[in-house]
Amino acid sequence: MNLRSLLSAAMTVMMAFGVLGVSTAFGAEPQPWQLGLQEPAGSIAERATSLHNMLLVIITVISLFVLGLLIYVCVRFRASANPNPSRTSHNTIIEILWTVVPVLILVVIAVPSFQLLYYMDKTKDTEMVIKVTGNQWYWNYEYPDEAIAFDSYLVAEEDLQEGQIRLLSVDNPMVVPAGTRIKLLVTGNDVMHSFFVPSLAVQIYSIAGRINEAWIDVPEGTHTYYGQCNQICGVNHAYMPIVIKALNREDYANWLVKAKEEFASAEILPTSTLLASAN
Repeated sequence: MNLRSLLSAAMTVMMAFGVLGVSTAFGAEPQPWQLGLQEPAGSIAERATSLHNMLLVIITVISLFVLGLLIYVCVRFRASANPNPSRTSHNTIIEILWTVVPVLILVVIAVPSFQLLYYMDKTKDTEMVIKVTGNQWYWNYEYPDEAIAFDSYLVAEEDLQEGQIRLLSVDNPMVVPAGTRIKLLVTGNDVMHSFFVPSLAVQIYSIAGRINEAWIDVPEGTHTYYGQCNQICGVNHAYMPIVIKALNREDYANWLVKAKEEFASAEILPTSTLLASAN
């Protein structure tokens, strides 16, 4: 097999894996034998996925180029074919190229990367605020504008109902209105945790004594998004999942009425106080 055939076969294998990765990302939770990212939900996730795909192309091209170069050098300059090696020690053109080309590649990567970073930092243009508190080993959600708060625990395997997912379902999910930009104020009560929902492209640490900010824009449509704490936080680290349930406006309003009866709290700080402490 010559070099061109080898590179063609390698590219075919990479494209096959790429297509399989796209075709198996069905929803907002991990799928059996899934390759690639979960299906993006919201503008942040869509931009992050686009950047990821661009980087995948770049690193694939670089890897194949380096592989081809190594194979060419091994074949072309092997001892039997090149018994008298060249004594050349410098090549000005090559040295300029291997300095300039990586710089250009980094610039191409840096521009969309910084655009995404600045976009993710736009926490002011949001419509509602939810405070998220990480605990060993469950989450607490506060809605300061509605004066409600509740804990969210993993549903034990023996208590799972039909349609619930093992190790991902919870008793009280974070319920949000679909089509809404939501600011998350994330803090902790004990050790460090991480609030991570892949399909919404949000990952932020919960640290005791500190409030970190992030935001998500939940797209239209009734859907459930699953995540987990991905910061090793103790013996039950694997048992504090995150569930965000998006409802249409009418269903969310109905849920809010019931939630105010069940989860009402007079100890919740107003949004202005929370934002002041976050800044």
